[in-house]
Amino acid sequence: MPDSPLSASPYDVLGVPPTASQDELRRAFRRQMRVTHPDAGGSTAAFDAVQRAWSLIGDPQSRARYDGSAAADEQPQVWAPSAPRARQDTRASARSSGHPGGWYRQRYLDEVRAWIGLGDPIPDPYDPALVRRAPWEVRSLLAAAVAEEETARRLGTLGIGFTLWHDVAAGDGKIDHVVLGPTGLWAVQSADWGAPVTARRGDLVGDGIEPGARPVRETVLDARKLGRSAHVRFTAALIVVPDGHADGVEDIGEMRGVVTLLAERSRAVDLLRRGIPGVAIGGTDLFEVRSRLQAAIRFI
Repeated sequence: MPDSPLSASPYDVLGVPPTASQDELRRAFRRQMRVTHPDAGGSTAAFDAVQRAWSLIGDPQSRARYDGSAAADEQPQVWAPSAPRARQDTRASARSSGHPGGWYRQRYLDEVRAWIGLGDPIPDPYDPALVRRAPWEVRSLLAAAVAEEETARRLGTLGIGFTLWHDVAAGDGKIDHVVLGPTGLWAVQSADWGAPVTARRGDLVGDGIEPGARPVRETVLDARKLGRSAHVRFTAALIVVPDGHADGVEDIGEMRGVVTLLAERSRAVDLLRRGIPGVAIGGTDLFEVRSRLQAAIRFI
């Protein structure tokens, strides 16, 4: 699994700037080892992150590889758009339309050009060294695009009983994935805030979520806007985050008649197949909802 564009650099983990001397790096490493050690009240994950950071930049040779173009060996250029993967089985995939991640990728490319300087050449806007240096706001656009693309690949395995629309306009906002199948009509948002999130008071909180932001509420409101224009009603709103950024599947609660949930990416497809107890769409109802959505959906 590739690192997220929002993953902390080894310099961030050690708490030093990229210009730090080797002595400063060594002192920072020893300090962070003491602070994060589980026996001193730290977490295993933080302790492991410190050790990994040191393995990347702890000696001049490793640091030179990380800081230079050869750092791609550690973080392969997996963020660039790639051709669809060949299917490994003969099962029919879900019907799909739209371009997942396309809107965020275009914004990322625009912002990278503005950050580098208009007119200056950018040999590869997805070069890992370039991405690491970019401001958080720029990297977050690429992280959002990658999150959408990864979720879309998973959703494609739902099977022929499901229909998918990606990057759907909903008033002034957008819904990353609209999923229709026997388990209902779902508004699915793919997110990567660069850190774990959890449900609290009907929405999500986490280190990567701006104070006051309400991503669940925004998703529900966007779903209702699309629902009104298509004369359909959404069953649920699902926020999908990278594995390790949520505790499996969490029931956030019901908001304005829409069930809201949070799920790790690897759990999302099973959740959509299994559905919510007592909620289903079938037969002529499913055909009617699909027809209405086909007529109303516009891609962003």
